[in-house]
Amino acid sequence: MEVLKIATAGSVDDGKSTLIGRILYDTKSLTTDKLEAIEKTSKQRGYDYLDFSLATDGLVAEREQGITIDVAHIYFSTKKKSYIIADTPGHVEYTRNMVTGASTSQASIILIDARKGVIEQTNRHFFINNLLRIKDVVVAINKMDLVDYSEDIYNKIKADFSELMSKRDYQDQKITFIPVSALKGDNVVNKSDKMPWYKGDALLEHLEQLDKADIFNVGTPRFPVQYVIRPKTEDFHDYRGYAGKVYGGDLSVGDDIMVLPSKTRSKIKAIYFYDEKYETASRRSSVTITLENDINVSRGDMIVKEDDLPTIDKQFTANICWMDSDQLTAGGKYIVQHGVNKVLAKVDRINHKINPDYSGFEKDVTGLAINDIASVTFKLNKPIFYDQFKDHRTNGSFILIDPQSNNTVGAGFIQ
Repeated sequence: MEVLKIATAGSVDDGKSTLIGRILYDTKSLTTDKLEAIEKTSKQRGYDYLDFSLATDGLVAEREQGITIDVAHIYFSTKKKSYIIADTPGHVEYTRNMVTGASTSQASIILIDARKGVIEQTNRHFFINNLLRIKDVVVAINKMDLVDYSEDIYNKIKADFSELMSKRDYQDQKITFIPVSALKGDNVVNKSDKMPWYKGDALLEHLEQLDKADIFNVGTPRFPVQYVIRPKTEDFHDYRGYAGKVYGGDLSVGDDIMVLPSKTRSKIKAIYFYDEKYETASRRSSVTITLENDINVSRGDMIVKEDDLPTIDKQFTANICWMDSDQLTAGGKYIVQHGVNKVLAKVDRINHKINPDYSGFEKDVTGLAINDIASVTFKLNKPIFYDQFKDHRTNGSFILIDPQSNNTVGAGFIQ
């Protein structure tokens, strides 16, 4: 069954957790004890409705404040798809959590409160979706029940958001506007009869119809080798297979390939998934590949098509989302984890800080504080093989690790 990962984004009290809770309720994905707990807590608080946000705000601190702080991952399935929803926090001070939740998502839902319209936080959320090259974005205009399901208010918010769209640098995004009421269930799982002027799909109907072409950016195949398989048994004495996951495109038997960093050439002899042979390994499939030549390939090497090589270099410039309380400064030393490879890196310079609300850049920046986003140039102790993030989401991204604490301190997207 196909799996779709969706990130949600919205300002405080826009109703993200309520929306997700409503989806779980209407798809009958809530367990009986969870539903009973929601009913009980809603009554204790004096609500005359079910507070669906209780289905997702898992941390005690979140429940007490009625907000989302950490990234909660919620799982549910329909007959067509399995879904993973990353419920990310809406607060400015948790930008890093939002980047974490959205970085591995294929689609996104941006919530806007119909009473407030497009606000500064909306700019930030759309900027991050744009930065992370999320291809399908749903703008869910929530709390339509509080504005009497007004078409005029919906059209005003749609026009304001369209103006924001003109500032983006990633034009391949498909933006869909859907008026919803998470609390009442209008246009969430089922179409509402309270907005006859809206002719589009309900939110879940839209997600059900997404196929791989809608959500995956067109890239080129990259196969980082995670494990070299040498059984050395009597039946497989000379067997040498390379296990990993195909990213960005398809690899087929007979393809002329090159192994990096050695630049050794060969052809794909066979593709295995467990003990079954396949002619083609499609993107995002975990397979074992054998080559026609008996060449030296190790964990961390990359198999690519010989006419389509990535950049091989000891330096690069990337957009960094800084996630640590200690500042990033020029001259700082970190570990770059790029795929399965780890290399030592030094911050050569901070080029400029990026204001994530489309208000421009800040130059002459000496350091990055937590939640800052900036263009940074790094020098490495050995080459890596990378693509620009805009061309290849997987091979163009990395994390920064503090060598002293071993904490992940930043996420990077190569320019």
